[in-house]
Amino acid sequence: MGIIGTIFIGLIVGLLARFLKPGDDSMGWIMTILLGIAGSLVATYGGQALGIYQAGQAAGFFGALVGAIVLLVIYGFIKKN
Repeated sequence: MGIIGTIFIGLIVGLLARFLKPGDDSMGWIMTILLGIAGSLVATYGGQALGIYQAGQAAGFFGALVGAIVLLVIYGFIKKN
């Protein structure tokens, strides 16, 4: 999957991560999508670089989802302080 596909998956993952992450988020949809894209990029290419999964595997989607949720939590902590 190319960079455009990863960004598209990041859009979906960002929205899904916001839905799955508990708590009240005061950030807008654009920031959620941007954090989803960032989480998707980091998890996709990081997981492939570490040899955890190969391109096109379902584990990459779940890795991107976890990466996006982690970024949403970190952003929430930073914004709170």
